[in-house]
Amino acid sequence: MEHLLNPWPWYVSGPLMAVVMALLLYFGKSFGMSSNLRTLCSIGGAGKFSDFFKFNWKTQIWNLVVVLGAIIGGYIATQYLSNEAISNLNPTTIKELEGMGFENAGARYVPHELFSLENLNLKNGSLLIIGGLLVGFGTRYAGGCTSGHAISGLSSLQKPSLIAVIGFFIGGLIMANFILPLIF
Repeated sequence: MEHLLNPWPWYVSGPLMAVVMALLLYFGKSFGMSSNLRTLCSIGGAGKFSDFFKFNWKTQIWNLVVVLGAIIGGYIATQYLSNEAISNLNPTTIKELEGMGFENAGARYVPHELFSLENLNLKNGSLLIIGGLLVGFGTRYAGGCTSGHAISGLSSLQKPSLIAVIGFFIGGLIMANFILPLIF
């Protein structure tokens, strides 16, 4: 039971992901979470307003089932199979985050100063809304999200996914090292 409660090492989770990707390739499917938003909008009738949403959404029901499984699996993992351990952050990173005003850096998965209702103010709300819009625009512009390009796209050796993943990493480095210190 103890190995279920601890994070799985890369040599267990990596091959499991490879098996899933091989099965998807075998069945001619490509995995991606962000494509489900398009499917949900099409189900909701967005095709009346934009041609982008006009497609046979019934062919994507399997991907919605994957999302449902991820939600249920995530709930089970966090509620029943978690030992409350947080990933170890580098002490230098913790010191830098504390210098920006993040107390208890590394004690939670997300900073309480940004993602809690008690700390919701104009600045934090604006950051979350602008960040969400940029992520949504980037996902649409890149033709997929990080999971779709990095996991599914790279496993099927797609050049656009390689370019997108390189862009994700460059953007993340710029955000973490140059923009985040300016914001906080």
